[in-house]
Amino acid sequence: MDREAWNERYRDKELLWTAEPNSYLVDAVEGLPPGAAFDLAGGEGRNAVWLAKQGWEVTALDWSDAALDKGRELARREGVTVWFTQEDLRTWWPSEGVADLVIVVYLQIPWEERHGVWRAAARAVAPGGRLVVIGHDSANLTEGYGGPQHPEVLYTADEVVNVVGDDLDVLRAERVDRHVDTDDGVRIALDNVVVATRG
Repeated sequence: MDREAWNERYRDKELLWTAEPNSYLVDAVEGLPPGAAFDLAGGEGRNAVWLAKQGWEVTALDWSDAALDKGRELARREGVTVWFTQEDLRTWWPSEGVADLVIVVYLQIPWEERHGVWRAAARAVAPGGRLVVIGHDSANLTEGYGGPQHPEVLYTADEVVNVVGDDLDVLRAERVDRHVDTDDGVRIALDNVVVATRG
């Protein structure tokens, strides 16, 4: 899906996703001292705004103007500062060790592109810092609820570890259940969570 297609998706609704932060992200950063953070593919800013409310200095990167505008409005309403920056993550290459936290939440793109983003994300992690990657798991296509229906954009925790594990120490890598409230009751979506740190 190209940039304009994402812009159209984000323009269609007030919020395409919920304003609440991802619960697995909350667990992964709870208790960390706030510092500089990158939210890659930050969308409408729900995770970036939550981090800012916890005291983090957050830069949210996304290629959709419409999403970034929604993120700015959410930050304004919540009374926090987040730097929203338009960026094509497929070509983004940060300085080394510049962030205490880097998050990549539901970036579902083909493997050759997502591997590059994960490598860039790992490069940005400072000594003692943390990388958190959360995504729709490959198993969700046949065993879970919702999410992308294209196998080429799905992946596993092991795939993330294979890309970043040589550079970072992996603290957690697993498939997890995410409960989704629907009109027909609670359904189970299958996600994966990887948490890694630079020693």
